Amino acid sequence: MTYEKQSKIFRRFAEVECKDSSPLYEYLSLKIAKDDWLLELSSHAHMGQPVPNLLYGAVHYLLLKGKNHTLKQFYPSITGDEEAPEDSFPHFKRFCKSYETEIISILKTKNVQTNEVRRCAYLYPVFCYVFRKTKKPLSFIEIGTSAGLQLLWDRFSYSYGNEKIYGSKDARLHIQTQVKNGTLTLIDKIPPVKARVGVDLHICDLRNEEDYLWLKALIWPEHTERFAIFEQAVKEYKKNPPKLVEGDGVKLLPSLAEQIPENHTLCIFHTHVANQLPKEVKEELLEEINKIGRNRNVYHIYNNIWDGKLHLDYFMDGTFYENTIGETDAHGRWFEWNLV
Repeated sequence: MTYEKQSKIFRRFAEVECKDSSPLYEYLSLKIAKDDWLLELSSHAHMGQPVPNLLYGAVHYLLLKGKNHTLKQFYPSITGDEEAPEDSFPHFKRFCKSYETEIISILKTKNVQTNEVRRCAYLYPVFCYVFRKTKKPLSFIEIGTSAGLQLLWDRFSYSYGNEKIYGSKDARLHIQTQVKNGTLTLIDKIPPVKARVGVDLHICDLRNEEDYLWLKALIWPEHTERFAIFEQAVKEYKKNPPKLVEGDGVKLLPSLAEQIPENHTLCIFHTHVANQLPKEVKEELLEEINKIGRNRNVYHIYNNIWDGKLHLDYFMDGTFYENTIGETDAHGRWFEWNLV
């Protein structure tokens, strides 16, 4: 059996996603792309999942659980030191062979789920923009919510390349990011939030150690700042968890929307989730939002339906508007801003 498709996926992951971000995953991906045994192992990932992320998450998860193996020396998330990745591949392959059964089980049962809290830094100005237009309190439905950390966006503080701080001024978690190709116009006061609910096929409860470790394992080993942001967000989550519903977000959307009062601004959002949806499910999601928009105002914030850019589409007083906000870094380190 040949694994040409799998090989291309890993090469692209190395050259596009890992470049200048994760030397370890970049190096391993190029090696895996030429290794039939590891490509066969990765083929156990279930349908619709981003295969490299799932394989690396599985390995990282087992290391975080305490598997004692020489591979851990290449994981700063475990040792605190960043070893050069050039000698890592033999250790990685031996680890995968040693724990093949456990890795296959994870590949078949786990999902790559949103855990990038830093994306809240570009959601915050979008929600401010929506509030300025409607002057009504906001209520949220997040599709593909995972653990619901992005639903807590109003409990964090933000800065955008200068000393000005927005959001919750006394927040434990402060998120810094950069704005490219645009000028933000932000309000000092946090938009009021009346309701928030997240829906996911597999909810992660961060009070559960296994779920916590899985989300942590999906963070790339060298990304120390992402780990720090995640840990602070988990503390905020444990203080007052958002309402989370397990199920098909597209199917449940009409009933969830009906629970939001008409005098609230309904915001439906999802980040880096739609790339896991088949084309027909994406079309069904958009049709459900169109149906909602025929009866009330609704704002849809998303990316990865037809392209990777961040979009804001909405129905307001029966009229449909489309806005392309711009490109975003997958980990929220920067974003473009084209709203006026």
